Amino acid sequence: MDPVSRRTVRDAAGRPVLSYIEGTRYGRPLAELLREHSPAAAGTILRTMPGWAVVVDEDLGRRLLQAGARPLRHAHAYSRDLRASPAPAEWAETGYGVVSCGAVPADEVFPAWRAAYHPDHPDYHQPDDGAARRELATLLAGESEGPLLPCGGLLLRDGKVVAGVLVGTVPGEPPSGGPWVMDVFRDPDPRYAGLGAVMLRRALALATLHGLPALGLAVTEGNPARRLYERLGFGHVRSAVTVGIPGPDPGPDDPGADDPGPGAAGRDQADQARR
Repeated sequence: MDPVSRRTVRDAAGRPVLSYIEGTRYGRPLAELLREHSPAAAGTILRTMPGWAVVVDEDLGRRLLQAGARPLRHAHAYSRDLRASPAPAEWAETGYGVVSCGAVPADEVFPAWRAAYHPDHPDYHQPDDGAARRELATLLAGESEGPLLPCGGLLLRDGKVVAGVLVGTVPGEPPSGGPWVMDVFRDPDPRYAGLGAVMLRRALALATLHGLPALGLAVTEGNPARRLYERLGFGHVRSAVTVGIPGPDPGPDDPGADDPGPGAAGRDQADQARR
């Protein structure tokens, strides 16, 4: 998938300067999995990509920031190789009621999902409720990130959704792409502590049973959940930063105006880190 969809920018002599996979995020152009092929890459990005969000390695990110780009996210990509390290089948049993991601209306998923990203959370961002509801609804419907995979699900307790894992697919092959945790969340009420981990274990077990080669995710710098992911067998793949290139500002309803959103839970793609 990567070689087919990758765009390459060349200089006047035809030499490659940078390459990336083009997408969109929050209404702005997005360059994902960006690779630097020439020392001229930073200048080319600043000159030819105003208003873009770009996902780059930490070194190029520092240079772009020094030149006036705006920091959006610093994240770390992780992956678990399910062929070399299959998840135990018993992890698929949660002991709770779990339904598919499409079995519950988005409005009924929203309260737990919204509460999970409270102001103290590293992935907190503050779109208005209308924009946030649309963001979640399009994700659950498979419209913003593509179809969700059945190894994800929503956990029900007390007659409501309290936790969930949303799994999709991002460009590229594992460990930098492929099956990917687009979001993992839980209601912060102490009664539901640990249920995010329960759902991640379930996702790993079902992904193994379904024959998926790996499962990846991304975590924002400073998120203590990173330790949980490591305990669950996810290994560090790379670190990246997302920066906004000076240019046209995003619209007033754009939740990326201050941050590109929770990731994976994150949702900027494989080489960025999704929470």
